[in-house]
Amino acid sequence: MGKDFATAGHLASYAGLAPVTWRSGTSIRGDHSSHRGNKVLKRALFLSAFAALKDPLSRAYYDRKRAEHKKHNQALIALARRRCNVLFAMLRDGTYFHAPMEATAA
Repeated sequence: MGKDFATAGHLASYAGLAPVTWRSGTSIRGDHSSHRGNKVLKRALFLSAFAALKDPLSRAYYDRKRAEHKKHNQALIALARRRCNVLFAMLRDGTYFHAPMEATAA
């Protein structure tokens, strides 16, 4: 029996990929990576994001995040979160992943 998630954000939060805000009273310290969540799922998504750097679409997303001045690990976590969103959509729709076809110039 699996878990049901209402949104992709819920799945990302469960995996520990959603950013959290550290607060104490009136002190707000911004968004940081979560130390909670399912560590096995988070590791699997992180390693799949690292392996996906050989894929041109994933590499383009990673490079775009690096161009936004994100550090290597931040860009990888962003890619893992994106892959988590795709995984949620596949589970929700009951479909397989099909890479988008690139337009070929004739």
